Amino acid sequence: MDSFLHKGERPLLRELAMTTESPTSSELLYGLDDRPAPLPAFFAALQHVLACFVGIVTPTLIIGGVLGLHEQLPYLISMGLMVSGVGTLIQARRPFGIGAGMICVQGTSFAFLSAVLAAGLMVKASGGSPDDILAMIFGVCFFGAFIEMVLSRFIGRLQRVITPLVTGIVITIIGVSLIKVGITDVGGGAKAENFGAPVNLALGALVLLTIIVLNRLSNPWLRLSAIVIGLLVGSLAAWFSGVLVPKALPELPLVSVPIPFRYGFDFDWMAFVPVALIYLITAIETTGDLTANCMISKQPINGPQYLQRIKGGVFGDGVSSLIAAVFNTFPNTTFSQNNGVIQLSGVASRHVGYYIGAILLILGLFPVLGAILQQIPKPVLGGATLVMFGTVATAGIRILAQAPLDRRSLLIMATSFGIGLGVSSQPDLLSQMPTLVQNVFGSAITSGGLTAILMNLLLPLESASASTAGQEQET
Repeated sequence: MDSFLHKGERPLLRELAMTTESPTSSELLYGLDDRPAPLPAFFAALQHVLACFVGIVTPTLIIGGVLGLHEQLPYLISMGLMVSGVGTLIQARRPFGIGAGMICVQGTSFAFLSAVLAAGLMVKASGGSPDDILAMIFGVCFFGAFIEMVLSRFIGRLQRVITPLVTGIVITIIGVSLIKVGITDVGGGAKAENFGAPVNLALGALVLLTIIVLNRLSNPWLRLSAIVIGLLVGSLAAWFSGVLVPKALPELPLVSVPIPFRYGFDFDWMAFVPVALIYLITAIETTGDLTANCMISKQPINGPQYLQRIKGGVFGDGVSSLIAAVFNTFPNTTFSQNNGVIQLSGVASRHVGYYIGAILLILGLFPVLGAILQQIPKPVLGGATLVMFGTVATAGIRILAQAPLDRRSLLIMATSFGIGLGVSSQPDLLSQMPTLVQNVFGSAITSGGLTAILMNLLLPLESASASTAGQEQET
């Protein structure tokens, strides 16, 4: 991986590898290639599914609500879960070199929301039917997936783009952005009438406290089940307090059958360009997620093995998104929150990924199961996801802490965080800009990530003498 390093820079990835290898192996109950017994493997997989379930279905719910796809929603959600299961299996099994060979839960990506909605609204404005809207969306997403697949083959040559500094910034922004989602759920969910009610905050705090206490115990079973137990305790408390009121399940088909291009196939360049740019950003985002996964799983983050893992993982992302477009759901990406589950549970075994994939497939095949899980109250889920999203941010900070914090690096970090998090804190900032600008720079990940990449490419490296002089002056 020395090809990833700038000339004259310290060997950052080598230092990171030494840092990640220094902790004792006791931090992991099961390593990457260990084979847990079926019962602990199932419990570990269930925690990943519970942590990612809402994230998988929420983008589809948002897209369906904005574009008026209410009749199509149950089928779209089922297909989203099934494709997530297939993609997770591919990432864990790594067939033909496709996938990272780790627990990389695949799920519908939030990053594509603005671009997908723009494509759908364009068709809707011209009088298109729901089928026409979906045909356009899945058509442009289908061709866009090839961008990520092709880009994965050249990851090793992008040493001027994917540096530890850029990767650390992107991971940190991802984590900080997700924390907003978690804390919103703790309050009761976006636009909830009782947002911030004391009972919501108490439920979120109860789940969070339960997970923290169980995670610090020496009993491996309690640590392994911390998130599941936390969600159960929170759900019971929500039921007794009247927050969780079981609702009648909607009328759903017993089995959802995947049908390729069920809604047709269409394409438009105006709709394609924003989607293509988001695929570029998600490739870099996935590189950061996989690097964090390697760190947590005690795998090297330099050398040929790491490079092959990153190439396979990014390629697997593209393949999952390609399958998603074919089988009528939205682009997939590697979820960040599963890194938090790995660290909290101590289970990094890729064989658990088989269980995760199987559970997601079953949830998609039998939509009634997904409808049951959707009844878990938002504050309960928020209490669990908050700590996991925080773990993602700390993984990025851990990478940045190993970089030489010279004036150049600090300037790139400050500007990237300022623009990325600033744009996300003021969604209307770009409301008067062209639609293309809104779609590309409307999220913290894209705006902050692109800022980090451009500044890293354009700002000249400081010489060793200048850097030393600057540090002495500060001292």
